[in-house]
Amino acid sequence: MHVVRRTKNRLWRWRNNPLRRPEDVLEAWVVLAVWVLIAVGGTLAGVLTAHAADDVFAQQRAERSAVRAVLLTDIPQGAEASAGSSGGRTTAKVRWTTPDGSTRTGTTLVDAAQQAGSTVKVWTNRQGDLTTEPPSQAVANIDAALLGTAAALALSGLAVGVGRVVRRRLDRRRIDRWGTQWDLIGPLWGHRTG
Repeated sequence: MHVVRRTKNRLWRWRNNPLRRPEDVLEAWVVLAVWVLIAVGGTLAGVLTAHAADDVFAQQRAERSAVRAVLLTDIPQGAEASAGSSGGRTTAKVRWTTPDGSTRTGTTLVDAAQQAGSTVKVWTNRQGDLTTEPPSQAVANIDAALLGTAAALALSGLAVGVGRVVRRRLDRRRIDRWGTQWDLIGPLWGHRTG
């Protein structure tokens, strides 16, 4: 049995060939540009996004601090099922002291089943306003990595999409040119079937 081996020339668009059209050369450059953009641009976008996100998370950890607050209302055991609850926690009114010594009250998430007068931990910014807890270093690292990966994939997807659109237009131009050339050459053949 005779096995036919097919040779692959991956760089066929770059070879000097009398049948090579200008669209083929342009397509070769588009493919190369898309791959470079995916490899270099995607990596760069991912790294820059991850570093920027890590800086934001570090700034949040630096600007926010935990303070003790006094719970102003009782929170019954079943309160976590109410609206405004999150993961066994519910909103409640608390009182805390700001860094400048003034006393403030506000609403924040606290654990359920606590009595009025209990001490709870809340997070404030430098102005003493209530804020959310900053992400820990481990959570910040994971979030930064996910954001960097998403940025790299988004840029890569955009590059592939633009490359595909350009290649379709080049294919359309090739088909139109083939049609025009066939209209010129076809009648010279003389004999048609059909």
